[in-house]
Amino acid sequence: MKKLSVLFAAVMMFVTVGTVSAQKVASMDYEAVLSAMPETKKMTTDLDAFSKTKGDELNKQAEAFQKEVQQYQVEGAKLTEAQRNAKEAELQKKQQNLQQLQQTAQNDLATRRDTAVKPIIEKLNNAVEKVAKANGFDFIIDSTALIYKAGPDATPLVKKELGL
Repeated sequence: MKKLSVLFAAVMMFVTVGTVSAQKVASMDYEAVLSAMPETKKMTTDLDAFSKTKGDELNKQAEAFQKEVQQYQVEGAKLTEAQRNAKEAELQKKQQNLQQLQQTAQNDLATRRDTAVKPIIEKLNNAVEKVAKANGFDFIIDSTALIYKAGPDATPLVKKELGL
């Protein structure tokens, strides 16, 4: 009985090793494929334009605020204590509003980026899945995370699937 259990354990070891070595693993440069997609290029252009528009608006407001601060610094000595306090409170409120607008613009940009990138990532992941199934790959690993790579490279196959 003891010999049978040892024999069973040995057979299971060989089966396990055989199963592990039978898995096909490929790598691909995920970032390179993603950046080569026309959808990514269009998204980047659109986000850059949006960012520039928002940045220009914020710069105009910041310049107007700076002019108002400079004017206060020049004329502040002529004002009464109550007028100075009121002007300082007004300037502080404008500065807070400007900071809030900057934060809102950053949040809007992040939301737009997340919304725009989601379908692109889905398209790429679907192509990776199709390539993996068509070529019998059990795993496709991002090649940028590998220290040593000797297996097949799925990058050209995924690019072909995407028509790149």
